[in-house]
Amino acid sequence: MPENLADLQREIAELNERAEALRATLAMDPDDAAGTAEAALAELAYAGTLLRDCGERLAADAAAGGGPRRAASGGDEKAVLRAVFNELTVPVLLLDHEGYIRRINTLASERLGGAPGYLTGKPFSNFVDLRRRAPMRSWLAAVLRGGETASFASRLAQRGWAEDVHLTLTRLDVPTEANPLVLAVVSPAPDGGGDEGPAPLEPEVEDQVVVLAARRLDVLTRMTRLLLASAGPGGAGRPLALDEAAALLADSYADWVLVDVCDLPGDPARARRAVVAAPEADGRRELLEGCDPGAAEVPGQVLATGTSVLDQQIEDETALGSAADGAPLLSLLGAGSLLSVPLVGSRGVRGALTLVRRSNRGAFRLADLGLLEEIGEHIGLALPPRPQA
Repeated sequence: MPENLADLQREIAELNERAEALRATLAMDPDDAAGTAEAALAELAYAGTLLRDCGERLAADAAAGGGPRRAASGGDEKAVLRAVFNELTVPVLLLDHEGYIRRINTLASERLGGAPGYLTGKPFSNFVDLRRRAPMRSWLAAVLRGGETASFASRLAQRGWAEDVHLTLTRLDVPTEANPLVLAVVSPAPDGGGDEGPAPLEPEVEDQVVVLAARRLDVLTRMTRLLLASAGPGGAGRPLALDEAAALLADSYADWVLVDVCDLPGDPARARRAVVAAPEADGRRELLEGCDPGAAEVPGQVLATGTSVLDQQIEDETALGSAADGAPLLSLLGAGSLLSVPLVGSRGVRGALTLVRRSNRGAFRLADLGLLEEIGEHIGLALPPRPQA
């Protein structure tokens, strides 16, 4: 551990130089990524130790108090350490004992796609892929409980992108804190990782409003044609095929589409799952078909209240229900965003239309909510009359 500020600055400069050399080595010789990654992990472990010891020393100095000279020296050290933390050449986060982000450096905030002020105070698990949240929480609990550093593979996912990473969690015991903190260091996956599922809908033009508007208009036009075919001349057309409507949305707008029909208005207990549209070769169709829609928070809330639900960033993995073994359905699906709207007929809510996108696709937006609410109303009006009791 450096004894003074000059030694600390020298250690930081040397650490940054070694990190840059490793980055250059990886660029020149990508075939030896495993060896480079092993050296990078060793550097990350040293960076974590350096930050932990500096934090504990600052906390001890603050708790001990002292004269004006000591206070001034402590202030200088705090300023240096704050600058070191923010400009560290690896993504680093400081978590509290419940997993909420206490402090985040510049690279980590860029990695998570937000400003430090926006990210501070949010659960770090919200930025971890649903399928990796449970292991991450368990590792966090183990580090807090036992004090041993944990290093493991994980996956970050947020608003249209997903990335395999390596997380290193280190416990920090700070005298001025009632509970221990955790230092989280993010590094690339040693094997380079690998994306799961289909590519994003618009990998290069996700933010181009014109492209997105054109896609929404195309979906609305195709759905209108389907609904008009069900109406027919003088209302003598064939009944609306809900499976065709769901397949249309699954083909161009989502990964999974669920259609739930309620036989009595506002009574989710009488709801039944009518259609499930899923990706080809997906083995979870039967699992989704066998779930009780009224028992889940979503779409049960939509069926009961007639209000839409938009989860751009899924926080509760149990919102769609759980499998028989207790595994959250959204985690099994690798979901990233969720949208559910009511099917509104002339006599109230007839059902719910729920769309799910993977974590590596663009998240649903408010414009998508407006479009699907309109489609849901049209489908609700096109549904055949309820059978008389």
